[in-house]
Amino acid sequence: MAATVQKKIKESAGDKAFLFTIYLVLGLVVIAVLYPLIFIISSSISSPAAVTSGRVWLWPVDISFKGFEVLFKTPEIITGYANSIFYTAAGTLISVTLTVMIAYPLSRKGFFGRNTLMMIITFTMIFNGGLIPTYLVVREMNLIDTRWALLIPNAIWVWQVIIARSFFQSSIPDELMEASEIDGCSDMRFIWSVVLPLSKPILAVLVLMYAVGQWNAYFDALIYLKSADLFPLQLVLRSIIIQNNSAGGAMDVGKMVEKQQLSELLKYSLIVVATLPVLVIYPFVQRYFVQGMLVGSVKG
Repeated sequence: MAATVQKKIKESAGDKAFLFTIYLVLGLVVIAVLYPLIFIISSSISSPAAVTSGRVWLWPVDISFKGFEVLFKTPEIITGYANSIFYTAAGTLISVTLTVMIAYPLSRKGFFGRNTLMMIITFTMIFNGGLIPTYLVVREMNLIDTRWALLIPNAIWVWQVIIARSFFQSSIPDELMEASEIDGCSDMRFIWSVVLPLSKPILAVLVLMYAVGQWNAYFDALIYLKSADLFPLQLVLRSIIIQNNSAGGAMDVGKMVEKQQLSELLKYSLIVVATLPVLVIYPFVQRYFVQGMLVGSVKG
C-alpha cells in the first residue's frame, strides 16, 4: 500500500498575526455586546441599595426582585403590555400586507410606470412634510386619540419596500408567472399559492423589522394619544421613569433615599421588561432573517 502523504499548508507569521488580530477584535466585540446585557439583567435582580451604590458590575448583588414586583403590581404596566401586543400584531400584519401589495407589482417588468412610481416612493424616504403637517393630516382624518393613529400613518416603510421589491425581482422569475397563466391561475391565486410560499425569508425580514419598530415606538403615541388606556408599554415606562415614582402609587417608598434607590432599580427592570419579547422572538426567525437580508439586499 502506498503511503498516504498528507500535505499541510504552513501559515506564515503574517497570517498568524492576522488571525490573532481577527480573533482579538471579535472577542472585544462579543464582550462589548454581552457585558451591557449581563449588567442590566444583574442590576434588575439586585437590591436597590446595591444598584445605587455601584456594587453591581457583573453579577447580581443581594438578589431581589423588588423592581419587577413594583412593575407588575401596577395596572398601567399590564394595560401597556396588552396595548403594545395589539399594536405590534395588528401593525405588523397591516404593514407586511401593504408592503407586499406594493412591492410585488413594482418588481414585475410588465407593470407600466413602475420606475416612475418607485422613484416617487423613494423620494418620500428622503423628503417628508415634517411633524406638524403630518399631525394635521392625522387630525383631519379623525385619528387623534385612536388606535389607528399608531397603525396607519407609518404603515409602510420605504426601505422595506425596496428590500421586498429586490427579493421578488431576483426570486420570482417572470417565467413562473407565465407558466401559471397558461394553467389558468389568476393573479391573486398566483400570489397566494406561489409567491408567498416562496417568499418566507423576506416575509420573516419584514415581520421582524415592523414588529420591532412597532414594539419600540413611543413618539407617535406621545403625539397622537391622550387616553391612558390606549398608551403602549413604552409610553407607560417612559412616564414611570420621568415621574420618578411607582406609576400611580402602587408602592409607597416613604423616604427620599429609598425612593431614589427604587427609581434607579426600576430603570433596569423596565429595560428588561421592554426588550424581553424581542429577544425571545428573534431566535425563531434568525435563519429566515439572514437569508432574506442577503437575497433582498445583494441581488437584484
